[in-house]
Amino acid sequence: MPAPKVLAIVLAGGEGKRLMPLTADRAKPAVPFGGTYRLIDFALSNLVNSDMLKIVVLTQYKSHSLDRHITLTWRMSTMLGNYVTPVPAQQRVGKHWYLGSADAIYQSFNLIQDERPDIVVVVGADHVYRMDFCQMVDQHLEVGAPCSVAAIRQPLALADQFGVIDVDATTAPMIKAFLEKPKGVQGLPDAPDQVLASMGNYVFDTDALVEAVTRDAKDDSSAHDMGGNIVPSFVERGEAAVYDFRDNDVAGSTPRDKDYWRDVGTIDSFFDAHMDLISVHPVFNLYNDKWPIFSYVAPLPPAKFVHGWHGRIGHAVNSVVSPGAVVSGATVENSVLAPKVHVHSWSSVSDSVIMEGVDIGRHAVIRRAIIDKNVRVPEGVRIGMDPEEDRSRGFHVTESGITVIGKGQHVPPLRRAAIPTTAAATRG
Repeated sequence: MPAPKVLAIVLAGGEGKRLMPLTADRAKPAVPFGGTYRLIDFALSNLVNSDMLKIVVLTQYKSHSLDRHITLTWRMSTMLGNYVTPVPAQQRVGKHWYLGSADAIYQSFNLIQDERPDIVVVVGADHVYRMDFCQMVDQHLEVGAPCSVAAIRQPLALADQFGVIDVDATTAPMIKAFLEKPKGVQGLPDAPDQVLASMGNYVFDTDALVEAVTRDAKDDSSAHDMGGNIVPSFVERGEAAVYDFRDNDVAGSTPRDKDYWRDVGTIDSFFDAHMDLISVHPVFNLYNDKWPIFSYVAPLPPAKFVHGWHGRIGHAVNSVVSPGAVVSGATVENSVLAPKVHVHSWSSVSDSVIMEGVDIGRHAVIRRAIIDKNVRVPEGVRIGMDPEEDRSRGFHVTESGITVIGKGQHVPPLRRAAIPTTAAATRG
């Protein structure tokens, strides 16, 4: 049989309220990650590496930087008819914007009609992972159900944080029930301490998807959500199958990072995902060149480390340092530095995520912080050392103690008398 014609739809209209202030000026999928990437690059790279080369990205909330990134980065061969294109909300079916992820697809039926695919792959745009979607499509065709849902195994104790997929061992992989953040749920037959949690990635027969979304659009009681309404409707009719992410074998993966998937929907999970990148044997390996993560990196010079005398030593350990960054007589530990970051002499950065264009002045101390683009940290300022002090300066601090400074946010300078002298400077 000939290979099915596939259209991929990436849902990228999310506001990402729990990632504020990182999403104050951009859509969640446009949030920078890992120094040189945007969150959406992971979904798009997975699709492209899976040889799915007709991709539409549905955008809505503060989408300018996301649209610009896609346009500049994701250029496919027009000669072969391949494309990645951002599609903003257009009010095609009425004077309203997208009411939910299912409504976004409903309002974009023209894209499906133009392409006429056999299969539609629908994925989220804000998770960090590697996945070969061809393997999921293969199982979808083999099982014959019109809807397939990708699921990852999670600890039973975390079941109330996910949409949980209940599968009867006698009818697997057909889904018995779709449970939204359940309590008291039982574990899997082959792993009683685990549940199957929805990853937000789906495969549909095109006709079935069109019919389901059209029916949902007429239901005024619906939230018009793919995970909350469309998938449960397939489950109720016995027409949904689960795809276990554990079975996905990505080229170049290792036992350590094979099943890696992170929903970076909160500041704490966003921070933790960055810390997964920087160990000697990273939990998520950015250096797997058999399944690359694609992005756009400006033509910048290599990172530079300068000064090496009298304690004024520019160095970074257990860290990711991007092109154009300069570590000048400073210490960087367990951190991620984006392009064009400048860390000045006698300053110290540890356990932090520093985004593009941040300038950290002399004698500054940064601990357990996320600093968004184009922030200037004045000389001698300490961030992440005292949560109450950080809050009093207008910074966001999570309950776990991570300090977040928003894009371009003003950082008040110290009084001159409080700035350490060079002679008195120490490593911390």
